[in-house]
Amino acid sequence: MISEAGTRATSSWPRLSDVARDVLLEVLVHGPLSRVEIAARLRLSRPALTRVAKALVARGLLVEGDTGPRATAGRPSELLHVRGAAHRFLGVKLTAERLFATVTDLTATPVATAEEPLRSSAPDDVVAQIADLAGRFPGVTGIGVTLGGIVLDGLVARDEFLRWHDVPLEEAVSRATRVPTAVDNDVQALTAAEHWFGPGAGLKSLAVITIGAGVGTGLIVDGGLVTGSHGLPPHFSHTLVDGNGPRCGCGRRGCISSYLMTHVMLRRLPGRPTYAEAVELARAGDPAARQVFDEAGYALGVLIGTVANVVDPQKILLTGDGLPLYEIASPLVHDGIEDTYEGDPDQVVLDVRPFDFSEWARSGAALAIKATITGTIGDRPRQALLDSPSNTARASPPGRMPRSESSTRHSRW
Repeated sequence: MISEAGTRATSSWPRLSDVARDVLLEVLVHGPLSRVEIAARLRLSRPALTRVAKALVARGLLVEGDTGPRATAGRPSELLHVRGAAHRFLGVKLTAERLFATVTDLTATPVATAEEPLRSSAPDDVVAQIADLAGRFPGVTGIGVTLGGIVLDGLVARDEFLRWHDVPLEEAVSRATRVPTAVDNDVQALTAAEHWFGPGAGLKSLAVITIGAGVGTGLIVDGGLVTGSHGLPPHFSHTLVDGNGPRCGCGRRGCISSYLMTHVMLRRLPGRPTYAEAVELARAGDPAARQVFDEAGYALGVLIGTVANVVDPQKILLTGDGLPLYEIASPLVHDGIEDTYEGDPDQVVLDVRPFDFSEWARSGAALAIKATITGTIGDRPRQALLDSPSNTARASPPGRMPRSESSTRHSRW
């Protein structure tokens, strides 16, 4: 059993050295590990790891727990666990009409959820609503907010769903709540969360595709989240499927978006049904609905095959509120993959994940966890370093320089 004496969460977060951060992240992402395993994974000297682990335990971030088998003869090694109850984080997902929230512990395990309609889409009103929500969950260490727009260093440059332009959301929420805050694109945050805390944990390469009101793609390459040189996420939604297809919002015909976005699919159906009604029509064999869903399924396959061609990921996760499309048109999805992917289609590992808006909100909490640990969260109070680099020795292999803070962050995120 793990001993977590004094499990009360605290909102104060110590500033960690690179080495302490690496040790905490290793246990957070990969689960309970022995000191021997951690030292080998991070190429740390045993004395250095002993000092760092002792400090992390004293700060309540790690806890000693169950024992695990040793590779060599001798007494089993005691394992280090992340003490999840030490801190709590609030994740918020914004849509055009609703706010979804999840409170998690340090391991991104949900402990509470909330959902409510937006009072207004005006930025000031949304910030006030987030602040009111945060007041119902006092003592959180950080807040993560995600939304379906372009976010540059906490500034929402554009969100077509909320009709926002150049909204300094990170600064506004941090000021209104007095809690350090991080803001990011929802698909980017979800991709990072699935890589750390979901089915992509431990993978070096991963793709996340979301379908529904929008079409999103997030990529993990060489263990890090892909973000362009201008801060933009990967974008495949205007890849051509059929030059004679439906007109896309970009002005061309036959883009992936013109088939996959739910409001576009509904626009092609007589009577303008809701998405749930359209799904039932397609399941019942309605010819018009079947055509729209089959064409959308093939376009989804083209998207999956294109992503697989570009990245060749170990796994592709598929999710989103448009997921019933896959259930209805999965044969067409796989036709699209086969027609697009240049390798053996059997090599494409597709993991279809049930959709729940609370998972989007949980990814906001994971964003806050990430930003807190890496020291990039907005308006974070400065505190004394926990085991500063000058006091902690790292054993590096010949010819290899110790990693800097920036390179550590890149390899993780």
